[in-house]
Amino acid sequence: MATMPKSEGQPGKLKYIPWNSVELEDLNPLLQRQMVVGEKMMLARVLLKKGCVVPLHSHENEQITYILEGALKFEIDGREIVVGAGEVLCIPSHMPHKAIALEDTVDLDVFTPPRADWLSKTDQYLRR
Repeated sequence: MATMPKSEGQPGKLKYIPWNSVELEDLNPLLQRQMVVGEKMMLARVLLKKGCVVPLHSHENEQITYILEGALKFEIDGREIVVGAGEVLCIPSHMPHKAIALEDTVDLDVFTPPRADWLSKTDQYLRR
């Protein structure tokens, strides 16, 4: 039986992680999240109850938001954009943005590099 060689230049370890094994972090009464972190990127599953507001903020991380269920209204780049189930929003580094849950929402956020403030739990703007 042939074995597959480890890819060159990839010092990281393979991870298999079921979502139900990832800590569900309560940030405030309307906001929860789970995070999976690799070497150079992070995937977050974010659960927002209707009416949840993620205050205006920006970060060095590039962000891709994919809405699985529900809808978020983003205030970004001088306009409002509603992102619904099955839709994606790509947010460049350092672009200020705010989000409002128009209904109960499940979204997946990909960040590169990983969010240091989330990992260190110094993201006070979410913990209100």
